[in-house]
Amino acid sequence: MSEVKISAEVRSEFGKGAARRLRRADKLPAVVYGHGEAPVHVALPHHDTLMALKTSNVLINLDIDGKSQLVIPKAVQRDVLRQGILEHVDLLLVKRGEKVQVEIPVHTEGELAPGGNLLEHVLNSLPVEAEATHIPESVTVSVAGLDAGASVLAKDIVLPKGTTLAVEEDAVVLQVLAAQAEEAPAEGAEDEAAEA
Repeated sequence: MSEVKISAEVRSEFGKGAARRLRRADKLPAVVYGHGEAPVHVALPHHDTLMALKTSNVLINLDIDGKSQLVIPKAVQRDVLRQGILEHVDLLLVKRGEKVQVEIPVHTEGELAPGGNLLEHVLNSLPVEAEATHIPESVTVSVAGLDAGASVLAKDIVLPKGTTLAVEEDAVVLQVLAAQAEEAPAEGAEDEAAEA
């Protein structure tokens, strides 16, 4: 996992008005917290942060007034109407070698067994614990040949070295559902509909 370097400015103004002024200046309000330290309110460059957050669980090397700190995004608030606009970001302080709990996206590959079955993602992302500087970007699960009634449990997913599950091993991640055919109306119902 690569690090993204972003410069931040400590901010002293708070509230909706201050946040709006920051956004008009193409900056993003954020808070940095963790390790028992007092939260630090910062302003980040909006575009750089938006690009960094395209990678889930990105490791950010944050430069706050010349002091470098490693952080990962913990909560991201986006504009409801304009998804490309960020409203606020919570960043969690991490240290090299420290284990953190994150959720990584679950991707699938392969074709289900013939028959028009449907694949349901019970969990779109898998809770795991990994070293802060080695968080996997995602996990890929093969669904090739799975038939209706089959399911993939958390324990069935092969995780990268150094990554462990942070969810029950028997948690269902994916399941295959049988395609449901439309029921033909009963013969008597067709005659009644024609008479009406």
